[in-house]
Amino acid sequence: MTDTAPTAIPPSAQVTLPDGRVELAPGTPPPSGPYANEDLLPVPVEKRTWTTYNFSALWVGMAHNTASWTLASGLIAVGMDWKQAVLTIALANVIVLVPMLLTGHAGLKYGIPFPVFARASFGVRGANLPAVVRALVACGWFGIQTWIGGEAIFFLAGKLIGDSWADAGRIGGYAWTMWLSFALFWALQVAIIYRGMETIRRFENWAAPFVLVGAFVMLWWMSAKAGGVGPLFDQPSRLGWGGDFWKLFWPSLMGMIGFWSTLSLNIPDFTRYGRSQRAQTRGQALGLPTTMTLFAFLSVLVTSGSQAVYGEPVWDPVQLAAKTDNVVGLLYALVTVLVATLSVNIAANLVSPAFDFSNVAPRRVSFRAGALVTSVLAVLIFPWKLYSDPQGYIFTWLGLVGGLLGTVAGILIADYWVLRRARLDLADLYRAGGRYWYAGGWNWRAVAAFVVGGVLAIGGASFKPLIDGRPVPALAPLADYGWAVGLGTSMVLYLLLMLPRASREREPAPTDAVDVRDAP
Repeated sequence: MTDTAPTAIPPSAQVTLPDGRVELAPGTPPPSGPYANEDLLPVPVEKRTWTTYNFSALWVGMAHNTASWTLASGLIAVGMDWKQAVLTIALANVIVLVPMLLTGHAGLKYGIPFPVFARASFGVRGANLPAVVRALVACGWFGIQTWIGGEAIFFLAGKLIGDSWADAGRIGGYAWTMWLSFALFWALQVAIIYRGMETIRRFENWAAPFVLVGAFVMLWWMSAKAGGVGPLFDQPSRLGWGGDFWKLFWPSLMGMIGFWSTLSLNIPDFTRYGRSQRAQTRGQALGLPTTMTLFAFLSVLVTSGSQAVYGEPVWDPVQLAAKTDNVVGLLYALVTVLVATLSVNIAANLVSPAFDFSNVAPRRVSFRAGALVTSVLAVLIFPWKLYSDPQGYIFTWLGLVGGLLGTVAGILIADYWVLRRARLDLADLYRAGGRYWYAGGWNWRAVAAFVVGGVLAIGGASFKPLIDGRPVPALAPLADYGWAVGLGTSMVLYLLLMLPRASREREPAPTDAVDVRDAP
């Protein structure tokens, strides 16, 4: 297979503003054809309005959610104490912030979403590979979060209606009223996403502080039940700080990184609306590691308290809230769960796959249609099974997701920062035969790096409780470091495969015209 050379590349039709952001030159017709639609086109600079607060609020809203809570409380459930759990989560979020900022830079500079950004490395058509992988992972997350929200509605209605609701006839191991609650929450989210990105931004702004207050209320309630905050700190680790802890630490760290490895790819879907690189950098740095660590701290203290009060850790906050006899307190706790779940699920698990599925067939699949596809697939992956056990949730689901998506992140970062030095040609990202067309729209080097990195990252992992055994037992020693193995392997291999092409490439880098309209 040989690469086709770019043909008849016209002069650059993009301009660079004094702040470094790039857009199509005034008067230039927007890209059209089979690889463009309104949702995938670059956002005009005048519509890039998100500030530091918006990005921080986005992360506060996404970090303060039930899945994040169970992320931390699950570490208590598998044997860590509160110090070990908080350390693991804090370190993981500092690490994952680095690729988040590196990939987010492209979205803000060029106003493009993740699947269009991926075209530079995978090819105009080949970008569908990482986009669909990312979208399918989001479907899994959307299903898990929707199940959590359905649980909250189920318990809330049960307290208001009585035993007839909770003890309804069972289907597939759950009361039919639980399935109804799941369907109601599913429909609510689809209705919100259909109102568009501006509605999501406004929702995140007020949801973030509401959820944080709810977490502190749960901490106050549990400390009162336990007789003070002392018992919350006194619960010992079942692992100590020796070999048993470190054996669990590394796969747990990779799982925690895997939790946000999805957003480390598709953060351009949000940064494309940013006002400046400083806004997205500060907003994410303030919003992600700090709030995730704080929320983890609250989560592990409450879970430790439940261990002191009930004799075993209750890692699911919905199940924990249902134990209270105070109706007002229960209502507030469960409404908080609903708001938190809506916040993260819409922003993290519907926006991104909607763009990803739209990229597969831009002329046929709009942003809203992509969101509907995500919503349907989220039910078909049986999320109630993924969420049923903290071992499978942390080590299987998060570990596999992190390993696979770390592989994509390595390729994107190597291509954008090392090979292209953060220079892209906007028009060619939407055009057949341009500099990102490679061979028939696919860059086989990126595909090879993805496959090799993916096999090394997850080939030796345990797939329980999904299936028994490991696909490639010989790779088992690498399984505990899946995200790092995937990112490092794909980055190095991609650069090695691309360097010969780069050295003989005579195609000039895009030379943007400088727009001085906003210069001081």
